[in-house]
Amino acid sequence: MHVRAPGKINVYLGVGALRGDGYHSLATVFQAVSLYEDVHASPSDGFSLEVSGEVDVSGVPLDDRNLALRAAKLLAAETGVRDGVHLDIRKGVPVAGGMGGGSADAAAALVACDALWGTGIGSRGLHELAARLGADVPFALHGGTAVGTGRGDVLTPALARGRFDWVLVLGGRGLSTPEMYRRLDGLRAHGDSLADDALELLEVPVAVLQALRSGSAEELAPVMMNDLEAAAVLDRADIELVLADGVRMGALTGIVSGSGPTTAFLCGGPEAAGALRDELRASGRDALHVHGPVPGARVVD
Repeated sequence: MHVRAPGKINVYLGVGALRGDGYHSLATVFQAVSLYEDVHASPSDGFSLEVSGEVDVSGVPLDDRNLALRAAKLLAAETGVRDGVHLDIRKGVPVAGGMGGGSADAAAALVACDALWGTGIGSRGLHELAARLGADVPFALHGGTAVGTGRGDVLTPALARGRFDWVLVLGGRGLSTPEMYRRLDGLRAHGDSLADDALELLEVPVAVLQALRSGSAEELAPVMMNDLEAAAVLDRADIELVLADGVRMGALTGIVSGSGPTTAFLCGGPEAAGALRDELRASGRDALHVHGPVPGARVVD
């Protein structure tokens, strides 16, 4: 079985206080974009994994630390399947880039193994397993545009009309998501955080949802926000320069994607995005033009 799952951008990411379970409360808006992970699942006596891709995969674990392998084993355990599987993953989403590539692998593995084994667990069962694997995995399963609350795993579909065009600048060395949250906590403790949300009133602003509903990139640009951006910039000063360059070259706005270091620039349309991508590439940046929203994990014929 061949399943394709998309990476994501956090159009809005508000981070609340640290919870008792070790996660932070979130109010976020995910948008799935046209940068994909491809997972091929084939019958096997045991569980094994192979990874290749258009991005640097040297840091991807091949053991039980890998979310896709854990997803396959979890599905087998929950449904009583005694077969194994070999997963061949081809990555297109940057590793540790803040775009949920590992979560997309896990979502794709769930769908691929479900189809391969004929478990009959259903979409609700897959969602429940996805939530156990990680906060971003349920969204990679469903795709589109959605509001995430709780740890980000409680999803409510958001109406997003039309198409949004983005230019991504890949950031090279990845950033650790847990470390970025710790950095943000430290910034807030010292009063240095750029984030100004009232943590007890954490929610996605109505203006963000209205802009998505209108399909207007011009309306969305001024209301985009990412609380983790301050932490990412503190670790990687070059991110701030990339953000400034993208806007100077014509983007409506730029934002760090998730925990970074990938930066995402919202553009006025396909032509504007193509021109920005070319100019960023000419300046030596690793830039890609993608669009959203796109569907979540799907079987490829």
